[in-house]
Amino acid sequence: MKILVFEFATLNKLEDSSITAEGSAMLQALLEDLDEFKTYNLIPNGSEAIKSFKSKSISITGDLKDWIRSNIKQFDACIPIAPEENNLLYDLTRIIEEQDVEVIGSKSDAVKKTTNKCDTYNALKNKVSIIKTEKVYFEDSIKKFKEQIDKFNTGSDKQSKVLKPADGVSCSGVNVINSFNEFIAAKDQIKMHTQLPYFILQDYISGVNVSVSLLSNGETAIPLSLNLQDVSLESGEIKYHGGKVPFEHRLSDIVMETAKNAVESIDGLRGYVGVDMILDDEKNNVYVVEINSRVTTPYVALRKLLNFNLGEAIINSVHGELPTEIELNGQVHFYKEGKTLRVSVLK
Repeated sequence: MKILVFEFATLNKLEDSSITAEGSAMLQALLEDLDEFKTYNLIPNGSEAIKSFKSKSISITGDLKDWIRSNIKQFDACIPIAPEENNLLYDLTRIIEEQDVEVIGSKSDAVKKTTNKCDTYNALKNKVSIIKTEKVYFEDSIKKFKEQIDKFNTGSDKQSKVLKPADGVSCSGVNVINSFNEFIAAKDQIKMHTQLPYFILQDYISGVNVSVSLLSNGETAIPLSLNLQDVSLESGEIKYHGGKVPFEHRLSDIVMETAKNAVESIDGLRGYVGVDMILDDEKNNVYVVEINSRVTTPYVALRKLLNFNLGEAIINSVHGELPTEIELNGQVHFYKEGKTLRVSVLK
């Protein structure tokens, strides 16, 4: 089986070096795990081939979508790693499907539903504990903005709010605001991170930021690990720095079960799936924040701890087979350092 693997940030040399660092680390980790398969990877024209792997690098120029349309039939399957922003992951997945090539990952309909956080909220709001989400249009009047905030507020005038793109990736464009003036400023800042005519408004939930890594065969999801997310609030913006895998918490069982239910509630989520969540220690509650229908950064740490090859397990899960025994040996810390994602084994 000929498998094409590509990662969008490294392929397009994005200006945000931290995102490129995460992307490069995920790509190299996945290629290493799939070293026994016949894999191919995409690199920008003029770049050096990825070394130390059997995978063959293919240099491309021009638009990635056009290249996929013209060349994807050369392969039996494809593992796309791309941001959800502006429906990019959905568009790429859909193109691959339309060419009758197997996607080693979620189906395009599931990608689309989890890309738009309003759609995710509507799909999950009666099934799992998820943060209340309101759609707000950029072109609404100032009066309408005020009415929406007042209506959304459930009782505390001092409740902080979160504003973010409805199709955002990671922490890009995420703002925590405490006043109406901050709301207006954040709204304008979000415009730089989305092409949608609207953004989303949520209550700010103070707690522990975590994610759950899962494998899914499209019907059943198996949690692999609970991961700590290292995030900070800087001048109203949330910044992501890395994390630890695995993370132990007294609410671990609840959060893992909630993540499992969330993934199983959306048809077509397959392969590796990440669910971002918040643990509210004070109220003993867990909340789903969003679902990532693709390989996420904790992969680079998790693969070092599992009792099986995670890359091979992703392929097996898409083909219907999930692991029966899951063991994690040790703990790994991953963090951004300049243009590099560092991975450190703690124990």
